[in-house]
Amino acid sequence: MEGSRMENLIRAEKSLRLSLEKSKSVGLALEKAGPRLAEIRQRLPSLGSAVRPIRAERDALVAVGGHINRAVGPAAAVLKVFDAVHGLEKSLLSDPRSDIAGYLSVLKRLQEALRFLGDNCGLAIQWLEDIVEYLEDNSVADQVYLANLKKELKNLRESQHGELDGGLLEAALCKLEDEFRLLLTENSVPLPMSVAVAGDGMACIAPSPLPVSVVQKLQAILGRLIANDRLDRCVGIYVEARSSNVRASLQALNLDYLEISVSEFNDVQSIEGYIAQWGKHLEFAVKHLFEAEYKLCNDVFERIGLDVWMGCFSKIAAQAGILAFLQFGKTVTESKKDPIKLLKLLDIFASLSKLRLDFNRLFGGGPCAEIQNLTRDLIKRVIDGAAEIFWELFVQVELQRPNPPPVDGSVPRLVSFITDYCNKLLGEDYKPILTQVLIIHRSWKRQSFQDRLLVTEILNIVKAVEQNVETWIKAYDDPTLSHFFAMNNHWHLCKHLKGTKLGELLGDSWLKNHEQYKEYYSTIFLRDSWGKLPGHLSREGLILFSGGRATARDLVKKRLKKFNEVFDEMYTKQSSWIMPERDLREKTCQLIVQAVVPVYRSYMQNYGPLVEQDASSTKYAKYTVQKLEEMLLFLYRPRPLRHGSLRSPTFSAKYGNGVPDLRRTASAVV
Repeated sequence: MEGSRMENLIRAEKSLRLSLEKSKSVGLALEKAGPRLAEIRQRLPSLGSAVRPIRAERDALVAVGGHINRAVGPAAAVLKVFDAVHGLEKSLLSDPRSDIAGYLSVLKRLQEALRFLGDNCGLAIQWLEDIVEYLEDNSVADQVYLANLKKELKNLRESQHGELDGGLLEAALCKLEDEFRLLLTENSVPLPMSVAVAGDGMACIAPSPLPVSVVQKLQAILGRLIANDRLDRCVGIYVEARSSNVRASLQALNLDYLEISVSEFNDVQSIEGYIAQWGKHLEFAVKHLFEAEYKLCNDVFERIGLDVWMGCFSKIAAQAGILAFLQFGKTVTESKKDPIKLLKLLDIFASLSKLRLDFNRLFGGGPCAEIQNLTRDLIKRVIDGAAEIFWELFVQVELQRPNPPPVDGSVPRLVSFITDYCNKLLGEDYKPILTQVLIIHRSWKRQSFQDRLLVTEILNIVKAVEQNVETWIKAYDDPTLSHFFAMNNHWHLCKHLKGTKLGELLGDSWLKNHEQYKEYYSTIFLRDSWGKLPGHLSREGLILFSGGRATARDLVKKRLKKFNEVFDEMYTKQSSWIMPERDLREKTCQLIVQAVVPVYRSYMQNYGPLVEQDASSTKYAKYTVQKLEEMLLFLYRPRPLRHGSLRSPTFSAKYGNGVPDLRRTASAVV
């Protein structure tokens, strides 16, 4: 289409040029008609040949000469500009890469020429049409000649309403767009996270990712394209190239986890590794990738206006993945409630708080309204969720109180979890964040916050656990197991809170009380269980004298048999009991050994020979001293954990969105 249109223009140009030259010659000849009549007569044959299309009397030709001259001047100027446009074609259809400045200069000349043609071509055509009409009205020229001339003028006028350059400007602008895109893609290199964090822990502001010379070329091209109403197309090319580069930088981080849905995981603990990665990846994206894009958008589009380059940056951020980061945070807030979720929500809040100034600066403009709204919504969800879980902890601990204690007498997971959990909340990593969250949450409710509120609530939670322990001590039917359980838990509270922030708040007297309770229950446990075992090895009636050996043997057999029965029963029952703290377990086993083994050794040394010679000696001398000691030293050891993570206790059905993970059985607090 464009080639055909250009051919029509060239053909019309040639025809007009020929006709105008002929008409001009006639006009000049008519002006000099008087003085040069003799000369004209001499040249009449050749002149007649030149003006053959014109058939008129001398007087009519003299009158038309002035009209022709007035039309020939503008038409000749237009034709000259057409020639200039045609001369620019080769330069503008070449690759602008080698000399962008020169290419833009040629393009500027083309547009100036097209503006001239647009302003003057119509006028020149109108004047020529007037001449043709005059010639036709006065029968000055041959009708066939005039018909051809009118046809060419009609074609030229139709071309005027289309593309006077035959599509050359459009082709040149498309080449500039291609060069704009090529400059961006060739100079956009993904940034590895390892490079970004190698400096000072991702605290720096990223430099512009493109060289100054490239930015200057982009600005120059952009200026020419915008002048031709191609701003939207430039922005589209820019956003596509730069967002693609940011995505390539993030792709190496394996961010598939950002697409996870609530239905794809059981609880927050199962994805806590992703949450830790999320904070690092978000910081890398904001401080290095989006920071660099923000600066580059400003550099490239600053001359156009704030709204333009901020809008461009907003599109890059959205398409590159910032929305996916925010959506992942929202997904975490939508998961079911449990204590671990509180810690993870605090981690998310800490990450967002750390980037608050960056978010405000990068995404604070009007074009980033969607990002702002999603960020505010995420922060509100995090704060509401964290505060709700924290204030419900005390109640959830109390709700566990009616549950039966563990059948093995060990430390319930609730006790071990809460002691460690509360220490974390009071630690340097979480206490400042939790305090800030609670302050904000209470301010939304028009409530004040005092620092003591946090500490008081945590102390109440620990005391609720303490009350649970006391209740469970009384819940056992077996007094020995009750004492064993009490010894375990009092020592756990003392040991794991001593020297901690929480222990300092509870005070030395509180810790000492639990240590004394441990000693008290340890003494009762040993006295009422293993401490009774040596009494079955009585020496009464075993004084050997002449004729009493048989009687002594029978007494020894009877007492060893009873000892073995009681020992086996006690050992079998307590073999399933667990004492998780190694120091307490070793000390307790040593006390049992000291209470039992020396008595057993002495008894067997003195009276063992009486039964060892018997055919059924193994029935009575069932254990060697060494074997007995080994068995006692291996008591109360924890069983190997099953494969998989040990999840935190689920406090109630409420934390499971109505579907409790643990039924109210012994396992509920184990």
